[in-house]
Amino acid sequence: MSTEYTIVIIALYFGLLYLISRISTRKSNAATFFIANRNASWPLVAYGMIGVAISGITFISVPGQVIDMQFSYFQMVIGYSIGLILIAFIFVPIFYKIKAISIYAYLDQRFGFYSYRTGAIIFLFAQLATASFKLYLMAHVLQLILFGPLGMPFWVTVFVALLFIWLYTYKGGIKTVIFTDTLQTTFLILALIVCIFTISQQLDLSLGELYGAMEEEGISKVFFWSWDDPKNFFKLILVGILLTVMTNGIDQSVMQKHLTCKDLASSQKNIVALAVILLGVNALFLFLGGSLYVFSVNENIALPDHTDNLFPILAFDHLGITAATFFLVGIAAAAYSSVDSSLTGLTTSFCVDILKFKETDDHKTRQRQLIHLGFTFLIFVFILVFQKINNASVLSAFIRTSGLIYGPLLALYIFGIYSKRVIKDKLVPIICILSPAISIILDYKSEDWFSGYTFGYDILLANILIALIAMFLLSKQNK
Repeated sequence: MSTEYTIVIIALYFGLLYLISRISTRKSNAATFFIANRNASWPLVAYGMIGVAISGITFISVPGQVIDMQFSYFQMVIGYSIGLILIAFIFVPIFYKIKAISIYAYLDQRFGFYSYRTGAIIFLFAQLATASFKLYLMAHVLQLILFGPLGMPFWVTVFVALLFIWLYTYKGGIKTVIFTDTLQTTFLILALIVCIFTISQQLDLSLGELYGAMEEEGISKVFFWSWDDPKNFFKLILVGILLTVMTNGIDQSVMQKHLTCKDLASSQKNIVALAVILLGVNALFLFLGGSLYVFSVNENIALPDHTDNLFPILAFDHLGITAATFFLVGIAAAAYSSVDSSLTGLTTSFCVDILKFKETDDHKTRQRQLIHLGFTFLIFVFILVFQKINNASVLSAFIRTSGLIYGPLLALYIFGIYSKRVIKDKLVPIICILSPAISIILDYKSEDWFSGYTFGYDILLANILIALIAMFLLSKQNK
């Protein structure tokens, strides 16, 4: 794929996104930016949310992880779907009941000012980190195939990628994101299908025969039952549930989309539909990962040192121009469909939770747009920092970091919903800091302290339990 061809494809793709944003933001106002005037179609939201749920992390990392993890990731996906069902029938009714623009308003009503601000601040920091993780992979691919060969530094790649996001979201906010995500989900799924069929044709194998080759290579095992195995079924199911609730149910950037539906029933239908569709889409990702491995073995292609590089290298160097084109558009779609939501969610939370904007504050448009620009710059900085320190799979880093940051916040919601006890509001920030700190120490020392046991993703559960125990001990019965 030539540099000129790559530039044309990227320009056409972002031109289409910008055109959609201009059409969707006519007569936009504050309510349009924050909640899409609460009249979004639930099938449209559900379909567009596929791209958000997948993200560039899944697009790159999941196929590569098949090398080491086989198909065990699907166990976590089952947990994701269960988690979405729980969100639909536990969290969403609460948010619709209080007519929330920001979901952290619940913490204000249940616990008080300090808990409310703590929830919002946790989200702001966590979302900055996770948005940076997500866009990093997109920037890495652009650097590899376009900006690097042109002699441009990585920071230019990141700057250009973020500039496009800012341009098509700064005016219409969440309403624009709903429409652009529909387009991006379509490209993402097409990229998967095209790459799988390209491998099938090049190896002259049917899809059934291709799966049979995966079984022969010993990479298609889904379920793992040994309790000592980090891939244990019950551990990954539980982590999938908790991670989904943390990164969806108590994440403003995600819930903001679900709250754009006109009523509670529509929002619940949207989330349940998403839970079912995600099973199929993630199964495609794993099948693609297995196909990439089989292709590498059959063509005697050396596997990369970092599994995150498997899909990009094969797509650009070995699968032909069509697969490379769809890969390029697919990774852009996966990265942008989640980062544009993150950027809009960050702006909304800061405006509503910190500055106390209302959906009727149309006169504060200029201030809101400057805040939007400010968060764009912060994501830019976070990505550059992450590039300097990252030396592991981005998916693994994303899961662990998200879990440790969001864990105390999930504990706060669980405690608030299922307990009538009262905790002193000023103690909540302390608990939310100490819980992840203790969890990190446990993770580091577990092998020495627990007779060789090492934490995997189950450290996320420990983090939540530590926070819940602290809240119970520092609370009293509501009289």
